[in-house]
Amino acid sequence: MPRTLSAEQQATFDREGYLVLRGALDPERDLEPIMDEFAGVLDRLATELFAAGEISSPYAGFTFSDRLTRVYAESGKVHAQYFDCSLPQAKVRADTPFWTGPAVFALLRNPAILDAVESLIGTEIYANPVQHVRIKPPEHLTPVNPETGQVQLGATAWHQDNGVVTEDADETDIITVWLPLTAATQQNGCLVVQPRGHREGLLPHCPFDSGAANKNGGAGLHIPAQYLGEDEHLVTLPMAAGDVLLMHRRTPHASHSNTSDHVRWSFDLRYNPIGHPTGRSAFPGFVARSAANPTAELHDPKAWTRLWLETRSRLAEAADPRFNRWDAADQACA
Repeated sequence: MPRTLSAEQQATFDREGYLVLRGALDPERDLEPIMDEFAGVLDRLATELFAAGEISSPYAGFTFSDRLTRVYAESGKVHAQYFDCSLPQAKVRADTPFWTGPAVFALLRNPAILDAVESLIGTEIYANPVQHVRIKPPEHLTPVNPETGQVQLGATAWHQDNGVVTEDADETDIITVWLPLTAATQQNGCLVVQPRGHREGLLPHCPFDSGAANKNGGAGLHIPAQYLGEDEHLVTLPMAAGDVLLMHRRTPHASHSNTSDHVRWSFDLRYNPIGHPTGRSAFPGFVARSAANPTAELHDPKAWTRLWLETRSRLAEAADPRFNRWDAADQACA
């Protein structure tokens, strides 16, 4: 398919707040190297946990999905940070795990993704540091938080990506790129969006009460139900491996629960014009594409890893940065 968006596609994105590009990536060429890379990450995690006596077997020989599910279940912990390509927002230690391998870096710089983003924000593209891999196991096999009784990693609550960054980036044209590495279905937890919801501006977001019964284990932010549209206007977005979803920063979205027997595996990446606030200034981004100054582009995956290592070292010695503008005591959260 053409890499640049057509005028019709750009109009659809502007009108609806999202756009699905079917078959934008080649699963074998673009996604399999990432899956192979993460198989190695999981192998190291399982080996470490087995050596520490936290699991009875490293579960070698299982598929990635089954192995991860068994490791999580037996260890009693979701090790999501071990796989993530970002640091947590609090309590960063000198040894906090993360993964910034060359295959992940190649995805961030994938020409098909950058061509689509260029159609929306222009040629000067910065890889925003709000980037994550989401490997969500079946909820009925996921360890439970003993304090809340909820699974440690469940459905993603309703939010806008603009709502989970600091207010300095409210006017930054941030594009979210969401893509599954394996099929994302309603059963295993694909996304659901509110079309045209971006036109309502930034909605109130509320921190979860850690003691409340919520599907993501009492963490993060959510839009209170009274600020969302009617259910009949929501759109569920099943996607195949190779499909790519583009979203406006203010498009409300959530995920379904994973009621299947397999993991739902996806990436969410973000891009914005170079020089604009990212909304997460404590974390490092990089120039992914620049027609004006091509020498500024980062091409070395090791250099990208060094940026995160330097950030980890700095944050381990400092107070937690401010990431959240929202207050649970606000009237909208009552």
